[in-house]
Amino acid sequence: MRAGVTAVAAVASMQVMAADAQREDAGVLADGTAVEAVTLSNANGVSARILSYGATLQSLHAPDREGVPSDITLGYDDAQSYQTRPNYFGVTVGRYANRIAGGRFTLDVKPVQLTLNDGANSLHGGTDGFDKRNWRIVSVTSGPVARAVLEIDSPDGDQGYPGALSVRVTYTLDEGGDLGILFEAETDAPTVVNMTNHALFNLSGQGSGEDATGHWLVMPASRYTPVDDALIPTGELRQVVGSPFDFRSPRMVAEGLRDGSDPQIVIGRGYDHNWALDKGRTAEPELAARLVHPGSGRVLDVLTTEPGLQFYSGNFLVGTVTGKGGTVYRMGDGLALEPQLFPDTPNQPAFGSARIVPGAPYRHQMIYRVYTMPADQGEAGQ
Repeated sequence: MRAGVTAVAAVASMQVMAADAQREDAGVLADGTAVEAVTLSNANGVSARILSYGATLQSLHAPDREGVPSDITLGYDDAQSYQTRPNYFGVTVGRYANRIAGGRFTLDVKPVQLTLNDGANSLHGGTDGFDKRNWRIVSVTSGPVARAVLEIDSPDGDQGYPGALSVRVTYTLDEGGDLGILFEAETDAPTVVNMTNHALFNLSGQGSGEDATGHWLVMPASRYTPVDDALIPTGELRQVVGSPFDFRSPRMVAEGLRDGSDPQIVIGRGYDHNWALDKGRTAEPELAARLVHPGSGRVLDVLTTEPGLQFYSGNFLVGTVTGKGGTVYRMGDGLALEPQLFPDTPNQPAFGSARIVPGAPYRHQMIYRVYTMPADQGEAGQ
């Protein structure tokens, strides 16, 4: 009898701990196209809502050290705003995340010209990047790991990029609080690919009235890529030591954010740079950044297989965007930590290669890991 009760209790416990996935309608775009959403949630108060439009992470709720959850990402309450007021909040960016100088590069001795949407440069895939597509939700599953799989097809010549691309993004949430994002792409001709997620985080809770510049940040990176006035890397890999770009030990973001003695801070209006992670490119995700909000105890670890991390301190949020709950977003209200290949890699041989070919698919695996630290653990979260 006791064995039977124990077995039933074990099954019940597994059911309670299983992560859940729920699919629902999420409104329509301006042309009447239906948008869907999937909410992944676990028993510990972590939940993520993903929109089919832009394969967007619309929200990520995480509890504080008292167990009270808050949405820790910037964005909009409705799907249509992501189309009518695009600001890259939480979207999947591609084919190529970040900037390509002049929107031009040479691939296998052939010149490629991309659409331009950042002055004279191409940014985040061009004028009609992956963030502006309504993706297909192909599967939604609950279990120990909840999962949502989204796909799109990008034809040859899309935004100027060669090769027809089949693209898949898989969001997963486990019982421990790991929100995984797996980017995959297959091509029928040589091309370049570099995808990431563009969430902006505020661990105090978006709309809390507290900006994110008081967060503490760690990045295991000894070098970064300085940029010119157009935010294109110069090609140099500069040591961070002795500069506002040294986050190898925990530092408050605000500490160097307005340090006008460094010309790179002036150019970026703060932080808008790529760090070369000491780990390099890895087979499995490794730590790229740790963000800590001492007040709530929330911690965000960003793990990735990629060699670079773009840290953007929300410098271009200037009070012209009204987001969730009617919150007017201003500089520093959210921080982006975007794992990726280095910006402008197709024009910078020293940065490696973004090239993929038929039979050798693109794959980038990243994780947003959310958890809390005790009140007496200190700002570093160590």
